[in-house]
Amino acid sequence: MKENRVIWIFLIVTQFAFSQIRGVVKDSISGEPIPYVNIWVENETVGTTSEADGTFFLEASKEKSIVISVLGYERKTLKGTAISIVQLKPMTYDLAEVVILNKKQSKIIEIGDIKNAIFQSFDNGPKIEAKFFPYQASYSKTKFIKEVTIFTDSRIDDATIKLHFYSVDENGSPGKELLTKNYIVTLKKGIIKHRFVISQFDLIFSEKGMFVAYEKLLIESNKTGSKYQPYVLYNYVERDFFYTYAYGKWTKLNAETQGKLQLNEPAINLVLSN
Repeated sequence: MKENRVIWIFLIVTQFAFSQIRGVVKDSISGEPIPYVNIWVENETVGTTSEADGTFFLEASKEKSIVISVLGYERKTLKGTAISIVQLKPMTYDLAEVVILNKKQSKIIEIGDIKNAIFQSFDNGPKIEAKFFPYQASYSKTKFIKEVTIFTDSRIDDATIKLHFYSVDENGSPGKELLTKNYIVTLKKGIIKHRFVISQFDLIFSEKGMFVAYEKLLIESNKTGSKYQPYVLYNYVERDFFYTYAYGKWTKLNAETQGKLQLNEPAINLVLSN
């Protein structure tokens, strides 16, 4: 009996050991660690984020395929058995010509606001959720993106979150990232609508519209108990479609045969200026 118990304990410990993947993500050229890398089990809702020193821990079988991606580097998919030191190759960008403009910013509008909205917060775990901003002809006079706002409920000071800005591809999905480096923002404790100036990036609101998304960082400094801060607030709205990044890829939720989708959309706005 005692012998059987020892065998069972050994099997449980062995199984647990093989359900953990640990590694560190580094720049393949400089050897420097890469922080805040998005790490997913392919086709599953299991994921994590690398820490500031590039290290990460993922509870998943080593036989699974792991998707590793971060802005500014080529994406990789590896078997869990091959993960120890993950080296990502930096991407090269064709830089557009820089035009210096004398922006007086006499006209400013905020778009994306939902009137009479009820805000809710969710612990949405490891996924990226995007809000689509359609173009309107009236934006032609305020085509520069001055600020981005995000409404959050954080239980801690100095929680961090990653914001993404995407063009719209030929299928109407989130396409190319409009920034070439991670944009990490720090949030105050409490229920606050945060405003961040992004005019330094010279982003122009495209006539195709654009997507703005947030990515929760599953890192120790954001952790409270078993949860990760902050909670992003959501509006309950009607939409024709909604995009979320999970399973290592973008997924589109389509409108039903009749009517619109009733869903929760992250409370993110943009401030445009001339």
